[in-house]
Amino acid sequence: MTVHFIGAGPGAADLLTVRAVELLRRSPMCLYAGTYLDPEVLAHCAPEAELIDTQKLDLDEIVAHCARAHAEGKDVARLCSGDPSIYSALTEQKRRLDALGIPWDVTPGVPAYAAAAALLGAELTVPEQVQSVVLTRTHARSTAMPESESLANFARTRATLILHLAITRIRTLAQELVPDYGADCPAAVVYRATQPEQQVLRGTLADIADRVEAAGLRQAAVILVGRALAESIDCAQSHLYDPGRDRSHITG
Repeated sequence: MTVHFIGAGPGAADLLTVRAVELLRRSPMCLYAGTYLDPEVLAHCAPEAELIDTQKLDLDEIVAHCARAHAEGKDVARLCSGDPSIYSALTEQKRRLDALGIPWDVTPGVPAYAAAAALLGAELTVPEQVQSVVLTRTHARSTAMPESESLANFARTRATLILHLAITRIRTLAQELVPDYGADCPAAVVYRATQPEQQVLRGTLADIADRVEAAGLRQAAVILVGRALAESIDCAQSHLYDPGRDRSHITG
């Protein structure tokens, strides 16, 4: 018996990996986060599988279901939105499972920021302009952020910035970013990327909050900020594909 932490991707049922689909098909129990999941993803589960929505469960209750499945010798598919490596509470859950002697493994998924970038048709790293991506969130009513990870610290890098779990504070955040990025810096918000109700909002730090408030977005949205998001970019050629690069040493 194994608890399989599975990246459900951004929501679309056809963006799960082949491995993820196979694990869903053969797991008698599926614990899923209904808040961010397109119900079609659950169609990959076996018809007789026990489906449990965890959006109203605490950690003790979730682990209790895993322990019950372990006692019954049943695999568990623990669906995480996006990829388990980002904001999935994987660390907390696997620590509890280890203490109970319950085996687990992890299957990656398409992260929400990658799906959002795809919808924007954007490469988040552009030669000689930006070569780093910062994935972060902000603190309001959620777990406190480490002191060293303030938004101001990240803004000074002018890297492409991806903000999760922050849509309700977008006006304040945009204002905080203007001094380093500039009011004309491209910004975008993608709501429920790849799902039927997805919305894509483009703008700048000067007006993106107005667009979000007009659309009434309050959750399940990713904020992207940076010069790499411009719809038209005149950039340098990367060394990898530069026609002037000496390729005589390349073999195979």
